[in-house]
Amino acid sequence: MLNPDNTFTATVLGLPRIGPNRELKRAVESYWAGRIAAATLHDIAAGLRAAQLLRIRDIGLDSVPVGTFSYYDHVLDTAALLGALPDRVRGIEDELDRYFAAARGTAEVAPLEMTKWFDTNYHYLVPELSAATEFSLHPAKPLAELKEALALGVPARPVILGPITFLKLAKSVDGSDLLDRLPDLLPLYERLLGLLAETGARWVQLDEPVLVTDLSETELALVHTVYRRLAEVSARPALLVASYFGRLGAALPILAATGVEGIAVDLVAGGDADVAAAQPLRDTLVVAGIVDGYNVWRVDPDRALPRLAALREGGAQVAVSSSCSLLHVPYSLDAETALEPRLRSWLAFGAEKIEEIRMLASALHEGQDAVSEQLEIARTAVQDRRSDTRLHNATVRARLAGATDARRAPAAERRTLQQQRLDLPLLPTTTIGSFPQTGRIRVARAELSRGEIDRTEYEARMRAEIAEVVALQEDIGLDVLVHGEPERNDMVQYFAEQLDGFAATVNGWVQSYGTRCVRPPILFGDVVRPAAMTVGWSTYAQSLTTKPVKGMLTGPVTILAWSYIRDDQSRADTARQIALAIRDETVDLEAAGIGIIQVDEPALRELLPLRHADQAAYLDWAVDAFRLATSGVADATQIHTHLCYSEFGEIIGAIAELDADVTSIEAARSHMEVLDDLTAAGFDLGVGPGVYDIHSPRVPSPEEIGRALGLALKAVPAERLWANPDCGLKTRRTDEVTASLRNLVAAAQALR
Repeated sequence: MLNPDNTFTATVLGLPRIGPNRELKRAVESYWAGRIAAATLHDIAAGLRAAQLLRIRDIGLDSVPVGTFSYYDHVLDTAALLGALPDRVRGIEDELDRYFAAARGTAEVAPLEMTKWFDTNYHYLVPELSAATEFSLHPAKPLAELKEALALGVPARPVILGPITFLKLAKSVDGSDLLDRLPDLLPLYERLLGLLAETGARWVQLDEPVLVTDLSETELALVHTVYRRLAEVSARPALLVASYFGRLGAALPILAATGVEGIAVDLVAGGDADVAAAQPLRDTLVVAGIVDGYNVWRVDPDRALPRLAALREGGAQVAVSSSCSLLHVPYSLDAETALEPRLRSWLAFGAEKIEEIRMLASALHEGQDAVSEQLEIARTAVQDRRSDTRLHNATVRARLAGATDARRAPAAERRTLQQQRLDLPLLPTTTIGSFPQTGRIRVARAELSRGEIDRTEYEARMRAEIAEVVALQEDIGLDVLVHGEPERNDMVQYFAEQLDGFAATVNGWVQSYGTRCVRPPILFGDVVRPAAMTVGWSTYAQSLTTKPVKGMLTGPVTILAWSYIRDDQSRADTARQIALAIRDETVDLEAAGIGIIQVDEPALRELLPLRHADQAAYLDWAVDAFRLATSGVADATQIHTHLCYSEFGEIIGAIAELDADVTSIEAARSHMEVLDDLTAAGFDLGVGPGVYDIHSPRVPSPEEIGRALGLALKAVPAERLWANPDCGLKTRRTDEVTASLRNLVAAAQALR
């Protein structure tokens, strides 16, 4: 029976950790560079945590998540907690350096693989486990962060990744079924619960987002077994099992029957199905994720409050929460003074969402009169957004209504025409697009932002960078060049800043992985391309060389995935609007003489719905959007695309349906495994499997790259195989890039 004295009314499921001004990013990178000691790094992190916790406490949340902080990734933290870091890093004596070696590798040690966290743009490190992995508990981090919060007077709720999700997300290195390891893990979780209770935790949150995916009957039975056992632990905190990113479905009644005290449901991504299912949960605290933790729009109280009331009227005890961790939204709107006031009034970032949660909880439990002024402000903003004419552009909608899928000629015919035009050797060498963002580039961008130089001077400096990058590529001996993208702050934001219907933030940073942060643009209205966006840069680069230079564009699905998108129309409709703008750009690039155009879709797999029943419809509109964007050019113009850091087996058919002439794909960390999927699917288009991992500072030898290409040649004929890194080079140093690319060219030439 749930103890009413041990419940809460308002919370969030998790918190960001990079710092409101990316302080943690800078501190970690300073530690890597040897500019600060570990003690300084720990002090900076503790200060960031304390400031955040105190702010949330003062807003009035009566349960606050702790332990969601991480120096790199929370899944990696869980592997460290359970003694499950890979054997190859165990020889590194220093604990922090051992952790970072698993995350990003060293000159001697390969890092763990990295892939997308469910259907988000956050990346996690994939634990490597086997039947022989020896688990052991290392609870210092969660215990220390709990003590830290309690000392501040914060009603702290430790958050731990649940055992089922941990094992389901891990990679079996020996082919064994990792769920068979649950009996070995559960004693560690039981012990951890006891330690957290001894330290003062009244609640513990066990995150099990994998429960919103399709699970077999056997797996659902394991859910019951695991949580019944954990619920029977004596002298433990109350258990909150948290799900997010979708509907719990069949897992909800199973969890409710285990004896856990709380269940968190995502009412944004999960819809009303879980609302109805949760209504009878009389002895369980339902933590209702009604405030969108993954998007930036204000909550509509007239939609949220009736849903919360329905839960309570069904007999459940209800706490108001975010739908997922606030890891996925910026810290605060405070810095966004440059946003148009009308648009700004429609938005809620992390701090504002916490205020919204407190508002809804007060309205639910104390009555709407208690927060009448706040509710009126929210209602006015929601209505104002609905009435804005920028949300409906008649010209764009008319063009889309008349758009058809103009398929290009068969791939083999295109390949012949393109080879006649481009005259490329076997195993053509190229890069994915971006080159290192040098200090000169960052200085120029900052000076332009501060008004210290004008646009003319800025563009002159960027042309100088392009000239240097083109000359470097020619010296290295690459076959297909890029202009290096010095003018681009981000592969999505750059385009969003030139398209009507988007707005950019000043400080809207979120974590993508490790210290890599991005500023997703806000897509608030219908999308229009007022003018060409890339043609001048690409044609300038092409004028410097006789080798082909790729035009570089970001695809419609990725722009959609890496933006905060409108929630008042379907994703499919929004994707087609973006595709129309990209199509116009490809046509202009071709008219300007560019013979190869790359339209990157690294987020194609990322948006795949978590439930199998929903996936076909998504893939249909995603493929449709890409082909709308790329089918306006002639058959002799070669279309490339790039996909990265995802499990591609489920979407191999869709990758083929994109009908790109060449697909470059992440394959280095996964040791070319994706090529087996491509071969099995009868893929007959060009392929550029990444032959080295650019997210590690390692410089691969020609022999290592040659071995990777040799593996690729077992699956892909030489006439369709390209040699390239697995992603863009923006985050690497120029010396690393130069050495690695020289080795890539040497390996390709040796194989020829």
